[in-house]
Amino acid sequence: MFDLLQIVDTLQQVTKQAAGDTNGDGHLSFFELLVMGGWIMIPLGIMLLLAVYVFAERSIAIRNASKIDSNFMNIIRDHIVSGNVTAARSFAKNTNNPVARIIDKGIQRIGKPIDSIEKSMDNVGQLEMYKLEKNLGILSVVSKAAPIFGFVGTLVGLMQLFSRINNSNEFEVGTIAGGIYTKLITSITGLVIGLGAYLAYSYLNTQIDKTANKMEAASSDFLDVLQEPTR
Repeated sequence: MFDLLQIVDTLQQVTKQAAGDTNGDGHLSFFELLVMGGWIMIPLGIMLLLAVYVFAERSIAIRNASKIDSNFMNIIRDHIVSGNVTAARSFAKNTNNPVARIIDKGIQRIGKPIDSIEKSMDNVGQLEMYKLEKNLGILSVVSKAAPIFGFVGTLVGLMQLFSRINNSNEFEVGTIAGGIYTKLITSITGLVIGLGAYLAYSYLNTQIDKTANKMEAASSDFLDVLQEPTR
């Protein structure tokens, strides 16, 4: 009975050592998990940093772009209807957000046909949308590439596993455990990073759509103002 317990304890120690428990404390630290993943964790780490940076940077940019004073269009309307175009343009030019830049372009085109004004404003709106969507493609790429890299790590783990079994000519518990751990860590890491990047991409797209709706609403209000009679 004592010999059986000793054998089981030995097998457990071998399994932990093969699985990455280098300090023998019975637990796997975060650093040990990273080491177990092998070289494939480096590109995964780079993709994680890129995703976090893009999400943080775009979140701030989109939040700033969506900050629009509720009285902005009322003030523009009052200036336009009263015939004070210079004051309207000065107010729009001194307001730093996409809606103000679109309205400023419309004010510059006052006196031309409505279709021409609307087209000019649409062109500015497209440029503003391009600015808002800047670098979002990185999140899309990471959401697709990270799981693939994780699966590559899975294949590497399996190759290492079969290579060790082939070289040792015996099915050692430690060898099998080491290969399985490597496989699981890279796959799970890749899937988690990919899922996080996808959720971040979807969230930012939703915020951009909300900002775009505000831009369209402001453009429509401005065109309506131009057709109001002056005082």
